[in-house]
Parts: sequence; structure tokens; C-alpha cells
Amino acid sequence: MDIRTINLSDTTPDERSALVSRSAVPDQDMQTAAAQIVSRVRSGGDAALLAANQLYGGGLDSGALRVEPGALNQALEDLEPATRQALETASVNIRRAHEPQRPRDATMETVPGVRIDRMWTPLRRIGVYVPGGRAAYPSSLLMGVIPAQVAGVDEIAVTSPADDRGEVSPTMLAAAALLGVDEVYITGGAQAVAALAYGTETIRPVDKIVGPGNAWVTAAKLAVYGDVGVDLPAGPSEALVIADESADPEIVAADLMCQAEHGPESPVALVTPDPGFAEEVLGHIQKLLPFLERDTIIRSALIDHGLVIITDSVAAAIEFANEYAPEHLTIHTEDAENHALQATAAGSVFVGHWAPESAGDYATGANHVLPTGGLAAAYGPLSVEDCGSWRQVQTLTEAGLATLRPTIGALADAERLTAHKLAVEIRFERERP
Repeated sequence: MDIRTINLSDTTPDERSALVSRSAVPDQDMQTAAAQIVSRVRSGGDAALLAANQLYGGGLDSGALRVEPGALNQALEDLEPATRQALETASVNIRRAHEPQRPRDATMETVPGVRIDRMWTPLRRIGVYVPGGRAAYPSSLLMGVIPAQVAGVDEIAVTSPADDRGEVSPTMLAAAALLGVDEVYITGGAQAVAALAYGTETIRPVDKIVGPGNAWVTAAKLAVYGDVGVDLPAGPSEALVIADESADPEIVAADLMCQAEHGPESPVALVTPDPGFAEEVLGHIQKLLPFLERDTIIRSALIDHGLVIITDSVAAAIEFANEYAPEHLTIHTEDAENHALQATAAGSVFVGHWAPESAGDYATGANHVLPTGGLAAAYGPLSVEDCGSWRQVQTLTEAGLATLRPTIGALADAERLTAHKLAVEIRFERERP
């Protein structure tokens, strides 16, 4: 397989920078087009939303927007027992992993008489976007809804597109019923984001939109940001695997293909100090590909966006991974646990032989809504904390303000903000009530 192979020690600084350079932000043409869709839905409500569903896909053949609660419950009753058990197990683990994330209020006194309380409050209403269309992702519904439930969000609205036949995944509907979510709307892409942000006659607006989606969803999130909260822009799913000669090349091959099957735009990279090992991995990919349902998609992702990076050492591989800041980072090395501690920029890290990325996508309980496009250098997985907001409450006594009076006055003078100084001085100059 013709996958681009680079010897890292032979690259110039500019070439190295180009290897890690990518963006979760869609190009300007797509952003403009998405903003136009958003504008039409914002002003046109249900009619514009249904028209967008008809034009771009993602709607039900019936034209209905909301799935009735009875249909959700019926989907759960009809679900194959093994699938239901899997959803229940995953839900328990996700909830268990997110319960400790509940933020705790904090109180501090900076000087006597000056108290600052840092207080967290769950949002009132959240919109969870669940990808659909080419493939259904009930696991993404669990990953988006459960943190909001753990946070204490009162209202959760789910949107997800139908497939190209106008049908919606019954497993996704069952997952909503399993979690007790009764607001599910069948619409996708930029129009769904617009409906959640601004509301229509059927869908009430939310405080924040979370959940992964395609480039149109990301472009629409950027268009509505500022009017409503969003989690973060998300690009194609991506993976980077660090491996040395101690790893099993067949397992490494499987781990690379695991994320490549999300879509032909998905970047995947193998970083290793052993060129011979890399050749073995590529050989196993060739052998395994014909047996996989999405082999064409995987092949496209590997050829168009795959990388094999040869480094001088495992330490150099980790250094490169930290520059790359991948969504998923898998470490197959002899000292994997120690090397994982050195990986400081990754959305989710998988350590060793028994930790496939698919375990995190479905069942460990860790969230799989992750930063892509290098944003893992600054952002982390979707969490309970993302489903609320912090505020500062400052309480001062007369003695506390008197202590700070000279500091406030001097800085106000330095910045020539005399009203700032007056707001302090007037309190001491007026007669006390």
C-alpha cells in the first residue's frame, strides 16, 4: 500500500511543521455556505428547516421533525437483547466515569474581609448533535447525553439526521429511550445546528450545542458561536500510533484501520523507530483490508491522509506526538505506561496491547467526543464541566475594601479610570446609613 513514509530526522523545521499542521476548521467557502443555511433557518423556522432537510438530506420521508416518545419506547422494546445489553453496559460505564467530574464550588479569602466564591451551575438546556446519515452512532448519543444528565441539566434535545433512504437508526432511538430522553428531532447538518441555536416552531433553542459531526456541522457551530455555546470545532476522526519492536504488527495494523474507517478524510499515522516493523504493519493492513466492510473508505484514508513516520527513538516519537496533538493516541511500546505519562497533548490515550481505541469509543466509559485537528494541545474530551458554567461571587466588608483601597486607587489613576476610583472613595466619604 502506497502510504507516505517520512524519516523525521531528514525533515527541515518547515517540513516537520507541515506534517503536524492540520485544522478542524472547514474552508471559507463551506463556512459561508453553512452560514447561509443557518440564516435561512433562523428566519424561516420549521419551513426553512424542512426545506433544508429536503435539499441536503437528513430528514424523514414523512416530513416530521420530532420522534414521538411512544416511538422511542417502542424502539427500545424491539431492540435485540444483545444490543440492548451493550447499550446498558456502556451507559453504566460512561455514567460511572463521569460522576467524579462534577465540579465543586470553592471559597477563598484573599485578604481579611474579601471573600471570593467560585460557583458552578448546570446549564438549563443542551442540544446534543448525534451523527447519522452514512452511519448511525448511538454511542455518540450516550457520550453527549450522559455528561449533561450527570451535570444536572434539566432539558436535553437530541438531533440526528436520517439516512439517504429517509430512515433513522432504531438503535439510536432506543438509546434515547434508555436514557429517558424524549426530545429527539430528525434533522442534520448545518440546519440542525441552526434549529438548536435559534429555535423553530417545533424546536426550542438551547444554551449550548455539543457532539461530533461532519464539516457542515462544524461550520455551522462556528456560525452560531457567540449566540449560543458550542463545545469545540471537530474535524475528521484521527489516530496516531507509537510502536516499537516489542509491539504486535498485526494489532498495530488493526488499530490504525480502526479510526481510518470513520471516513476517507481521517488522518492516521504510525510513528516508530523501526522501519522494518513499519513494513510489517503495512503488510498486515493489506491482508486484513479485504475482510472489512468499509475497506474502500479505509484504503482512501490511508492513501490520502496516512503517514508512516520513522524516528530515531521512542522519545523522538513521543516528542512528535506531542507536536501533532492527535485525537486518539495509542502507545505500543515496551514501557508503554511510562511513555503514556510523557504524552501531554492528546484527546484520549490508549496504553498497551490490551487497549484498542474501539474500547474507548464504546465501552470503557471515557468520553469519545474529542478534540481533533491539533486542538488536543489546548482542549480535552467532552466532560460534565462542559455542561455548566462558572461564576465568581465577591463579597467585601468595609474593612476588606479599606485594605484594598490604596491598590484600587493607584491602579485606577495609572489607567486614568477615575470612575473606578470614585466607586471606592464615595463609599468612605458618604455618611454611613
